[in-house]
Amino acid sequence: MLSFWFATVVFFGTYVLIATEKIHKTTAALVGAALMMIFILEGPGHGSGSHQAPPRDAATMVQLEKTEETADGGSKVTYVTPAPAKNVVPSATAEAASRYAKLDMFARYSNFDVVFTLAGMMLLVNILSGTGLFQYVAIKCAKLAKGSPIRTMVLLVMATATLSAFLDNVTTVLLVAPVTLVVAAEMALPALPFLMAETIASNIGGTATLIGDPPNLIIGSAANLDFMAFLINLTPFVALILVLYCICLWLYYSKRMHVNVEQRARIMELDEASAITDPVNMRRGGIVMGLTILGFLVHGAVGLQPSVVAMTGAALALVVCRVNVDHALEKIEWSTLFFFMGLFILVAGAEKAGLMAEFGKLLSFASDWPVPVTVLAVMWISGTAAAVMNNVSFTAAMVSVVAAFLNTTPQFQSNVACQELMWWGLALAVCLGGNGTIVGAAANLVIAGIAEKNGQKVTFMTFFRYGFPVTFGCMVLASIYIVIRYYVLCR
Repeated sequence: MLSFWFATVVFFGTYVLIATEKIHKTTAALVGAALMMIFILEGPGHGSGSHQAPPRDAATMVQLEKTEETADGGSKVTYVTPAPAKNVVPSATAEAASRYAKLDMFARYSNFDVVFTLAGMMLLVNILSGTGLFQYVAIKCAKLAKGSPIRTMVLLVMATATLSAFLDNVTTVLLVAPVTLVVAAEMALPALPFLMAETIASNIGGTATLIGDPPNLIIGSAANLDFMAFLINLTPFVALILVLYCICLWLYYSKRMHVNVEQRARIMELDEASAITDPVNMRRGGIVMGLTILGFLVHGAVGLQPSVVAMTGAALALVVCRVNVDHALEKIEWSTLFFFMGLFILVAGAEKAGLMAEFGKLLSFASDWPVPVTVLAVMWISGTAAAVMNNVSFTAAMVSVVAAFLNTTPQFQSNVACQELMWWGLALAVCLGGNGTIVGAAANLVIAGIAEKNGQKVTFMTFFRYGFPVTFGCMVLASIYIVIRYYVLCR
């Protein structure tokens, strides 16, 4: 019981520090992870070596978490293997289990598939960003709009959302925002509406694919959903949301932003070709990026993990682009990667202590509800929580709760379509919910920092006025989509 309360204090204390930013989020996550490894999680230092946590790779072995109450009122978590993983022969499963048993105890607690997928894509994007490709795209959008402010905004929003579907959101806004500031200055218009629209678009676009937003990577890894599954099930709906968002922007800003002939002319004088600083590496890196995206499209069919695809693309880019390897590695967002590793270990400690099982009991009130009502309840709770406490942090903890709930609730246990409905609902909620507040997604904080450096302070309420209406509207549309999907595919 003491370990349970210690893990509870560490878990919630870490999340409070992350949400309030009293200290850097990576520092908070690593301190919480260290406390869990020292006092809660079993490892070489605990002298047992008997703890068998479930493999994080659902494609290698499928295990279900089973929680039982003990005589003293506590809880006991065990893992059972109901059946061999799909398309994996028993000998392969046994071999994978044997390799897993030889891993260092603490290495089992971090989801390295997610970590290495992020690292590979960061490296690949950093190589491409040095060529000026993304700045070229932003300037080209402004010129295609022929200096019209609202057309420029819509095109930048579309470009940002599209890039965010395949790149890290933070990287996308870091690349697009500087050019946006130049375009807004040439038009003599405030840059804040453009920056806010792009930030919101990056979170919407990132919802569309497995690699577009970190919460999707976490959900995909936990639920064994590949890139193609996200592309088929979420991308068309997210595209619809993006179109509706652009229509709303047009209706709201078309009569609020005006430029004269001289200002339009200055935009048309911008030279997008001058943004390209390394045309050779741009072509080579572009080909590698295309091959990497192709790899993501087929990785599920050929049995590769997303991390293998991402790291292969990064390695190939280093070979063909001939960049300074040390310099390229320095630009990887190491703080983000260590943040993820710390979070995974923190959640593993909470699972070991029984805290996640207690969270799962909180959903027991919905165990007899109709499936769509249950999914909608989880969605709105998750969307709100993601906006308040950061969508990545929340998702890292929530996937364990949802997995336990699905494995113990009769209407979900034997219905794969309903289980996937829950995962799709969760993905939509946490990604779109990230637009709710300034702390909801990392890209929001980055844009706020860029805006402040340029004399436009973005407070919590400032962002809330931009983000909340969009988030609420997106959640309503997502709820309608989930209900329609249930009656069409799940009944």
